[in-house]
Amino acid sequence: METYDIDIGACRGRQRRLIEVMQNVGLEVVIVTQVEHVQWLAGPRYDWLFQPIAALTCEGVLYLVCPQKPPETAAADELIPYQAKWHSTLRNDQRHESSRVLIQHLKNITRGRRLGVEFSSFGQHLLGLGASEYLDVEPHLYQLRRRKDADELARLRKAISGTAAMYDAAREMIQPGVNELDVFQQLQGAAVAEFGEMLTGTGNDYQCGSRGGPPRSRLARADELYILDLGPAFRGYFADNARTFSVSGEPSQEQSKAWTRCCEVFAIVEDRVKPGVSARALFDEVQQFLDQAPLGVFNHHLGHGIGLFPHEAPHLNPHWDDYFELGDVFTVEPGLYAPELHVGMRVENDYLVVERGVELLSQIPLELC
Repeated sequence: METYDIDIGACRGRQRRLIEVMQNVGLEVVIVTQVEHVQWLAGPRYDWLFQPIAALTCEGVLYLVCPQKPPETAAADELIPYQAKWHSTLRNDQRHESSRVLIQHLKNITRGRRLGVEFSSFGQHLLGLGASEYLDVEPHLYQLRRRKDADELARLRKAISGTAAMYDAAREMIQPGVNELDVFQQLQGAAVAEFGEMLTGTGNDYQCGSRGGPPRSRLARADELYILDLGPAFRGYFADNARTFSVSGEPSQEQSKAWTRCCEVFAIVEDRVKPGVSARALFDEVQQFLDQAPLGVFNHHLGHGIGLFPHEAPHLNPHWDDYFELGDVFTVEPGLYAPELHVGMRVENDYLVVERGVELLSQIPLELC
């Protein structure tokens, strides 16, 4: 039976991988404040309402500054609570308070040392750590996060199973006259039922007759295509795949041809991708392939990594020069758009990079109806 509980061994393994980077670049302590990095290192998932901090020393000691009710399970050597609430009221100055508590406990460890911090979120409150130098550790963290461990893959697979349940519900209810808000509501319920708990994210595109956007109080028309690009998150890990539905159940000849062309992209991906292959070269090849379609244009990225953030490396995009690596989990989302297609369509699958190629994670029907 699959378990989704915090895996202390996996967290400790991630800490060791980060320590190797710290040793290579001369960092003595790493301080992280972004909830996804706290979760990646320590295990607990904190809502955006809270301001936890994780601090890892080069000796392998992890301190977790957490709201006053400490987690039952965490890959931490010391739990340091801070007061996130007063008399049940959430404090607005939590970052100040969690930073104060961290500095109080670690100032003798951090003073005069080289610290790795997240430059995009490192605030003035933490300057009291008294480091001799602050270095940006975010690029290293994002690189380390690319290789998904078994506990991360389990949560990603569960998130993807949520999209499968959502598409099953969509096939049952999409018809002329259905309201986008009703579709959205039913799809959220399907994912919640699949997970057996609240979603930690929902993603992306729920509009009919549109390339994407949030649901509106609008009725679907018979001649339209309904693009559903869904990204439910399970315990912090995001799925992301898309399916397009013919509202009438009778797609036009042009729509069927465009759909076939898009789906043929997956065979290219499954044939080409393996560790060391250029993601940008794959994008260029697929761009040329879709440019030869008799109708429609492809004018967005081909895909991206997924994990604790909806868009991660590798980037299948001409603006990046990434190479596929073992353990990457990524999306592929070819699309074709034209007025004659009634806006257009997009289909998207999720893959895991393995030693000899890729494993399809989103085994969900692709058909337009």
